Amino acid sequence: MEAEESVKAAPRWTHADVRKIVREIITDLAPAKADPVPEARLVEDLGCHSLSLLELAFSLEDEFDLPTIDEQTARKILTVNDVEQHVLFHLQAAGQISEA
Repeated sequence: MEAEESVKAAPRWTHADVRKIVREIITDLAPAKADPVPEARLVEDLGCHSLSLLELAFSLEDEFDLPTIDEQTARKILTVNDVEQHVLFHLQAAGQISEA
């Protein structure tokens, strides 16, 4: 009897799904309960501090199976839109974004 190998398909995300989940995570973790609109700044508008930013990074890495965010990249992520674009970039590179 041959051993069967299970093949796990990569998750397929839509842009809308990614944006929705990113905003939900930000809403859960941001100290200020402001609306996480794309132009909202993580620190100034949503009250994020170093600990909440780390929690955000870890949550995104876990949720979307992303590589660890390096310090240089993290310094460029200032708004909700920046977070969304970062996640979408990595999912697109991994072939995990569907066109639907």
